Amino acid sequence: MKAKKRIPTDDRPFRWNSPFAALKQAAPSQTSAVPQANHAPDPAPATPGKNRGRVDIIRQTAHRGGKTVTVVTGFTGIGQTEKERLAKAMQKACGAGGTVKEGRIEIQGDQREGVARILTEAGFRPVFAGG
Repeated sequence: MKAKKRIPTDDRPFRWNSPFAALKQAAPSQTSAVPQANHAPDPAPATPGKNRGRVDIIRQTAHRGGKTVTVVTGFTGIGQTEKERLAKAMQKACGAGGTVKEGRIEIQGDQREGVARILTEAGFRPVFAGG
């Protein structure tokens, strides 16, 4: 029968062996990569005035339980990672949640003005479409 290790409940000092000690020793080699990951390029790497194309900003409530969502569509020539960076900047500027789905950016609430400002700074030509 295996003897159980017990932690004393009286005032005697005891040596604690943390199960996470091995992780703490391995962490310094990985910490050098963490600060680099936090230093992402600006969400708007384009120079001001550069025309990167028209994007439509739409306000939708359909199929969302009556909640309003601002949808940005019509991106051409940019990848998923840049869309995610733009979405993150929009969320931060508007103080709202959001996501990137099927090549479009969705921001919670009616945030059209803030979204248009971010897109203009990124070099896009935002157009308010729909209601």
